Amino acid sequence: MQDPNITIYTRNHCPLCDKAKTVLLELKEEYEFHLVEVDIEQSDELTERYGLMIPVVYINGEEAAYGSVNKYEISNRLQKNRESN
Repeated sequence: MQDPNITIYTRNHCPLCDKAKTVLLELKEEYEFHLVEVDIEQSDELTERYGLMIPVVYINGEEAAYGSVNKYEISNRLQKNRESN
């Protein structure tokens, strides 16, 4: 079974990003996954793409959430991933 890859696109001084990171860290206690945080301010392309949407969460390359990240929605996706493996 392969652990899912979660990527979160964030920026500094972003309260929604901080909340989303907290949600993901809480879920990490229950689910195994690889977490990568990407600061969109390091790239003009990423800033243009995600600037108004952050935080943006991808699970295995598929957009799972943006803006206000719901713990239960992410948990459901991780559970489905766990069951499919």
